[in-house]
Amino acid sequence: MKLSVVIPAYNEEKTVAEIIRRVQAVPLDKEIIVVDDGSTDRTVEILKEIASTPGVKVIFQERNLGKGAALRRGFAEATGEVIVVQDADLEYDPREFPRLLEPIQKGQARIVYGSRTLGKNPFSYLRYWLGGLFLSKLTNILFGSKITDEPTCYKMFRREVLQEIGLKCKGFEFCPEFTAKVLRRGEKILEVPIAYRPRRMEEGKKIRWRDGLIAAYTLIKYRIMR
Repeated sequence: MKLSVVIPAYNEEKTVAEIIRRVQAVPLDKEIIVVDDGSTDRTVEILKEIASTPGVKVIFQERNLGKGAALRRGFAEATGEVIVVQDADLEYDPREFPRLLEPIQKGQARIVYGSRTLGKNPFSYLRYWLGGLFLSKLTNILFGSKITDEPTCYKMFRREVLQEIGLKCKGFEFCPEFTAKVLRRGEKILEVPIAYRPRRMEEGKKIRWRDGLIAAYTLIKYRIMR
């Protein structure tokens, strides 16, 4: 079962080469699709050097369109039966991929989330931990689900799921839009515990408090929209 690893990247010159190396080291049949979202640092230069590497496809957006837009571009290029999102920093460990893929291979679920909450992990800022907890609780209230980590980056799913839900996201609202649309369709989201190493603001963490408000709005919007 081929895995498509989609990596959106924006100004990640310090980590993008290393995360690609770590993904390459995972012993799975896979392709790596990196979408540079109009970076203004050395990310573009680094990715141009990597672009000719077998198994790695690099796409350059001419300007910054947002994480959601970069993901949608990457999804459109994916050829694997299964897709997973990988951030271009080092917070998430690609060695978790086999654990996430196993339930899909066994036919237990079409969608698997890597839960930081189920794992024993530190958190960098209390507000981010509380924000993730709030979004997970809101999701469960709105959709009757029981997930523990809605905003996790590690969302793995069969490729046909994308064709069924029709994503419209442009920014960080990919997570709540995807979650809301699959739950509204009655899909099962299976969670497995993962390791997580949070980075701090000075290391380049980009998400802000307003993104949490947009996420909550997105969950509510797609709960009531038909």
